[in-house]
Amino acid sequence: MPQSVEKTFFIETFGCQMNVHDSEKVIGTLIGEGYRQVQSVEEAGLILYNTCSIRDKAEQKVFHRLNDFKKFQKQGKRFGVLGCVAQQEGEKIFERAPYVSLVAGSASYRNLPQMLAQLEAGNSRVTGLDDRQTDETFETEFTARSNPHRGYITIIEGCDKFCSYCIVPYTRGKERSRTSDSVLAEARRMADAGYSEIQLLGQNVNSYMDSSGKKSFAGLLAAVGEVPGIRRVRFTTSHPRDFTRDIVEAIDSVPALCDHVHLPVQSGSSRTLKAMMRLYTREEYLERISWIKAARRPISITTDIIVGFPGETNSDFEETITLLDEVGYDGVFAFKYSPRPHTPAINMIDSIVDEEKSKRLAIVLDRQREIQRVSYSKHVGSIVEVMVEGKNEARGQWIGRTSQNKTLNFTAAAESSPAAGSYHPIKVTGSFPNSLVGELVA
Repeated sequence: MPQSVEKTFFIETFGCQMNVHDSEKVIGTLIGEGYRQVQSVEEAGLILYNTCSIRDKAEQKVFHRLNDFKKFQKQGKRFGVLGCVAQQEGEKIFERAPYVSLVAGSASYRNLPQMLAQLEAGNSRVTGLDDRQTDETFETEFTARSNPHRGYITIIEGCDKFCSYCIVPYTRGKERSRTSDSVLAEARRMADAGYSEIQLLGQNVNSYMDSSGKKSFAGLLAAVGEVPGIRRVRFTTSHPRDFTRDIVEAIDSVPALCDHVHLPVQSGSSRTLKAMMRLYTREEYLERISWIKAARRPISITTDIIVGFPGETNSDFEETITLLDEVGYDGVFAFKYSPRPHTPAINMIDSIVDEEKSKRLAIVLDRQREIQRVSYSKHVGSIVEVMVEGKNEARGQWIGRTSQNKTLNFTAAAESSPAAGSYHPIKVTGSFPNSLVGELVA
């Protein structure tokens, strides 16, 4: 292929914030190797598909997407599958989509330069499929960040929990943490580059274990929050088993740490939690909620819930509904259970029909919507700070986000046009179940 074609790439990303940030690092590495990112498949010589395997039928969706790309094969383009589905399916991808030239799991991205060299040399089957025992994390100086004001830092990769429904330990590998020094050095570089909000990432972010032994997760949180120039620090996703009281104490003591904790519960039933191998009971989870609610400043709490897990009885499901009421979540991400390859739950009898799962999901969403309708309305009349994310020109409103991670759409006088990335006090004048509305305080 002509040199100009070989050195252009297009990447499409699916999945969680970890995948989004992985793509930023992949993009930075490719640019460092002399590639140029383009915005369409038609322009690219190398087409990459960064995948997620969490949702139902993820692998089928990947192959359907690859089939869409097949028509470009005759143009000499090269194709690569990255991420969790790549690790899960491995070389079977070559068999089902023989026009794919690169299959690489997330643990192997550190070897991208060598894999790119193999592609450029004409190798039609390049793989990066590390086993889950690797001790290395994917760190790079060449991260191409997609947002100029808010950035991600991965502090821990992989998972050792082995929840019975979850494929992450099989695709992301074992838990391995960066040193606190390297995390803080990256945070300082980001602050120097003008970033004011940092989000610390990990499959189980609060399972972080500083390999240098210098800082606990709470200590690292506090240290990042004290980096000059950083105004907001978020973290996701926490595992309840490793959520400790000192995390709440850090949020209380360091103003830059945001008033928001995402603490996935998955089920309100201790019996179902045991079958899920979640390593805590309903009572132990609620103890952690009590720590958060006892904080000196109000902290919003969000969660994940799975309905229709194998063996979930009506009584088990009712315990999930009562948990919603008891905690009063500010947001819930709820899903129907679907079996994932390699997981212990795939061997359980999935006797709950999809119609019943859909019914339970609707009940959860309806109940949570009512909880949020009431809780969001309590903000009306208050003044909160938002970071401006952009403007909805059609509505004439700016879009902001509060420290509690709530969307706030607001108006401002023509002469007070706020810039993206700036911080402003907003008076809340109205509410909806998933957002707030207000006006800029002069």
